[in-house]
Amino acid sequence: MKTRFLVLLTATLAMLALVSQSADKPKSMPAPEPAPGLERAVIGGGCFWCLEAVFERLDGVKDVVSGYAGGHTENPTYEEVCSHTTGHAEVVQIDFDPKKITYEKLLDVFWHAHDPTTLNRQGHDVGDSYRSVILYRSDAQKTAAEKSKAAQQAEWKDPIVTQLAPLKIFYKAEVSHQDYYRLNGSKNPYCQAVIRPKVEKLEEKGIIPKR
Repeated sequence: MKTRFLVLLTATLAMLALVSQSADKPKSMPAPEPAPGLERAVIGGGCFWCLEAVFERLDGVKDVVSGYAGGHTENPTYEEVCSHTTGHAEVVQIDFDPKKITYEKLLDVFWHAHDPTTLNRQGHDVGDSYRSVILYRSDAQKTAAEKSKAAQQAEWKDPIVTQLAPLKIFYKAEVSHQDYYRLNGSKNPYCQAVIRPKVEKLEEKGIIPKR
């Protein structure tokens, strides 16, 4: 009788632990549509902290959100995406005012903000979650992305490997990944070694405004 009780108690505790883990697991929810008058772009080019730091500088950009897209796992977490088993890439969702900045201009900055010739890699960040990708939301964006990619190829010695694909769904990343460089840039070694030099280089070239 005592043995049976211990078995049942152990099983119950194990079940409660699993439920607790599931409840504590952070979930990324699909993003709402952009506000009236705004358009949206979704792109990926390595770590989303880097792209977020670049695109939030542009006049006409209203909001930049780090997240995950292009994969098959629903409500992915950062840890799951980093395991390279979800098919998702780290991407940024950019809401912009088309009267102040065009989709084509965003793509132009995109090509300068990363290396589109390295497959599933940006620097020391390696894996399909770091792939170069443009996830278009309409036929017009698809056409613009194709033209931009073809024109940009002349600027690169190696073939551009950037993936062009329709956006199915965008999942907003956890709160800790939003505005990461702005909030952590001065104290995170990765930000100082990777993001800051990239931002400064783009500033020097006049691609993004200086602060």
